Amino acid sequence: MLLSIVLPARNESVGLAKVLPVLRERFPEAELIVVDDGSTDGTPALAEGLGARVLRTPYGMGNGAAIKRGARAALGEVIVFMDADGQHDPAHIPALLARIEDGHDMAVGARDASGQANRHRGLANAFYNRLASWVTGHAIADLTSGFRAVRASKFREFLHLLPNGFSYPTTITMAFFRSGYPVAYVPIPVHQRVGTASHIRPLKDGVRFLLIIFKIATLYSPLKLFLPTAVAFFLLGAGWYGWTFHDAGRFTNMSALLFSASVIVFLMGLISEQITGLTYLAAREERE
Repeated sequence: MLLSIVLPARNESVGLAKVLPVLRERFPEAELIVVDDGSTDGTPALAEGLGARVLRTPYGMGNGAAIKRGARAALGEVIVFMDADGQHDPAHIPALLARIEDGHDMAVGARDASGQANRHRGLANAFYNRLASWVTGHAIADLTSGFRAVRASKFREFLHLLPNGFSYPTTITMAFFRSGYPVAYVPIPVHQRVGTASHIRPLKDGVRFLLIIFKIATLYSPLKLFLPTAVAFFLLGAGWYGWTFHDAGRFTNMSALLFSASVIVFLMGLISEQITGLTYLAAREERE
């Protein structure tokens, strides 16, 4: 199968100087694509000098935007996405490709605790993994890993969903699971990054990760969110009614409001579930 390797890069000349020669040596037939995200340190010239195909943007648009641009331009049946900062070892690519050949549509390099940038990042990622596992109904070992191999045709189905920022792995992982595309996880170690510091802002991008998880949940499995919310409103209403009936022997407006909110949220969830089903049916018929 024809292989494309896409590396989004922003001021990563130091890392690319180490990674690209190794990639060319190990995968001489692969298409190497470096998507320059508005670099100012000579990254495009260095990548071209090392034999990579360079896609340039005049200003920084974000990691997700670079991934989307690389996916659109890639010619391979399988695309490997990896960081350009030296954290991902090209020696682990065959393990990812082996899972693709086994019949999986995506294989993700899953980091262990030692592969996290710091303890706070590790705790945050563990929380994201648990939340996403609950939403999708599948065990997710590493929700935010940027090292993955995918079938290009399947990946491009979700380009319109991917954000331009750093949370594209979150969106694509959950989209694959909820669409019934098999995903495999391959444990890998990661190296210390070289070059510039990470562009991820823990607080701001952490909030974005959560918003994206909930957005994908409402897009693919609305009742996962609407049903617990409806139950919570119902229990609050029942609890408030029980207390007021015991205390004053009456049914209050607050209890009526909470019961009404419970019914409305539940019905909204049912409607959302039907819309999701119709959306997928139309998309499936269009592909066929």
